[in-house]
Formats: sequence, C-alpha cells, structure tokens
Amino acid sequence: MAKDVKPTRKNLMAIEDRIELSERGHGTLEKKRDGLIMEFMDILDKAQDVRSGLSDDYEEAQKKINMARAMDGDVAVRGAAAALQEHPEITTEAKNIMGVVVPQIESSRVSKSVDQRGYGIMGTSARIDEAAEAYEDLLESVILAAEVETAMKKMLREIETTKRRVNALEFKLLPDLYDSQEYIEQKLEEQEREEIFRLKKIKEKKEQEEKAERADTDDEPESGDELEQATAGGLPGGD
Repeated sequence: MAKDVKPTRKNLMAIEDRIELSERGHGTLEKKRDGLIMEFMDILDKAQDVRSGLSDDYEEAQKKINMARAMDGDVAVRGAAAALQEHPEITTEAKNIMGVVVPQIESSRVSKSVDQRGYGIMGTSARIDEAAEAYEDLLESVILAAEVETAMKKMLREIETTKRRVNALEFKLLPDLYDSQEYIEQKLEEQEREEIFRLKKIKEKKEQEEKAERADTDDEPESGDELEQATAGGLPGGD
C-alpha cells in the first residue's frame, strides 16, 4: 500500500489524520470489547445458574406428573390440563447492554392458585395440584432461560464482531498507514536533500560565474588616454 501513495505533503497530512482517527477508533473499540466481555461473563454466570435451575425444575416436574399419572390416571391428568382457561401471556421488550439490543421477556398468568386453574378441587387430587405447580415453575424457568440464552448469544456475536474490527485496525489498517506515512516522509526527506543539493550547486555555479566575470574585468586593457600616454613616453625622442 505504501508505494501506491503519491509522496506529497497533502497525502502525508491526510494519512496522519487517518492514523489519528484510526487510533481513536481502535481505543474505543478496545474499551467496548473489554466492557462486552465483562457483561458477557456476568450473563454467563447467570446462564449457568438458570440452566442448573431449569434442569432441576424439569426433573421435578417429570417426577410430579409421572406420580399423578400413576396414581390418578392419564384421563384425570388430561382433564385437569384441558380445564385451563387463562393461558400464560408473554411480552418482550428491548434492553440495551453496551450498544447490544437484547430481549427482556416479561410473563404473566404463569403461576396460578388452585381455583384459577379451571378444574374443580373435588375432582382432582393433591398430586395433580403438585404437578401443575411444578410445570408452572418449569415454564417460568424456561422463559428466564430463553431471555438469558438469547442475550448471551447476541453478546457473544457482538464480541466477535468487535474483536474482528479491533484486529483489523491493529494488524492491517494501522500498520499499512504507518508504512505509508514512513514511505512518504522518507521520500519527502530525499526530495528535500536533493533540492538543497541542487540549490547548493546553483549557488556554487553562480559564484564561479561571478568570479570569472571579475577576472575578465581585471584583464581588460587600460583606457585609450592612458595607453596613448604610456606609448608616447616610451618612444625615443624626435624633433
């Protein structure tokens, strides 16, 4: 890239401006990358807890439903499930973390009391109530896991994108700009030395010409009157 740039002071100033801008951008992106990594680590810790809780809630819900099916039968369990009138509602909002938009999931009507589930208390057993409650807890864990996992994936993609930009500036763009800057500075220095040498030669040549002109002036014959007197005085005497 360096040799493709014309070595002029205008181009040098333009490259210096680009270097300054790129260095500022590199510093900003590094701070963003480090901030994103810290936020990601916090979300990762939360995700690990959520995953563990989700696994526990799933095992508990499976155990409760299997117990209800074994003791009360599939018909009673399915009947209780079909009696549900108010289904859970889920809404999503956007949340900004270091410039990354992640979803924030809000849920309602997930956990219900026994009389809100739609089936008659007398027609079911405590085992069905426990299974219903276990699956309500599981659903809340699933909603939380979806929020955390989505945020984590979005943060990870943004970290990778930011890292690529930092590396592109650090290992490609800035080195090329530095090379171009050095190349132009060297060429300008060479041009300056050549110009100084040329001016020096011109000065020396001019001084030699002036010296030669002065020497020619000193070698010119004397004026006519002086020459005539000198000639008359030097001739032998006559009449």
